[in-house]
Amino acid sequence: MMKIFLDTADVSEIKRCWKTGLIDGITTNPTLIRKSGRNHEEVYQEIKDIGLTDISMEVIGSKENMISEGKRLYKKFGKVATIKVPCTPDGLLACANLSTDGIRVNVTLVFSVAQAVLSAKAGAKYVSPFVGRVDDNSFGGLCLVKDIAKLYREQMVTTEVLAASLRGVRDAARAFEYGSDIVTMPPKVFDGMYNHVLTEK
Repeated sequence: MMKIFLDTADVSEIKRCWKTGLIDGITTNPTLIRKSGRNHEEVYQEIKDIGLTDISMEVIGSKENMISEGKRLYKKFGKVATIKVPCTPDGLLACANLSTDGIRVNVTLVFSVAQAVLSAKAGAKYVSPFVGRVDDNSFGGLCLVKDIAKLYREQMVTTEVLAASLRGVRDAARAFEYGSDIVTMPPKVFDGMYNHVLTEK
């Protein structure tokens, strides 16, 4: 089942897109929220109140800090909380600990198939390859999505591929074509998915 997540912390934009009935979840990051001058937990609560049932909430710092913050956020927001950790040794230790407690974890900043293997081993619910950022470094971002999805299928891994850092509509569509379970995108890219010159005609 293809799922579309919005990559934003703009509550008014989330409300607008949520009304389409096509949005399945939200990925946020504290930096985006800080830029808007808001408190991130107030924003999470507002997004939850809209009706979203899957909100990626980023935790940072040491392994201990990520685990305690992840558990605290899960306790506060319940099953809507997906804890987002980086694909680092500490992040994967935190992932293993949290997922053992039945907490959904999104392992982010994934740039290789090897990292996706480790993330799945650590019990990640989602693994987020950064398509645009990989492209910026002269590798094929969408090829990375394809390789991870193929490996997971062959190994019957239940971790879902969540394609992130997408630059446009074509990337979003191709990510699904290449086997991504979820694609997260800015509202501007989501709006662009509707557009085609022939439909307009």
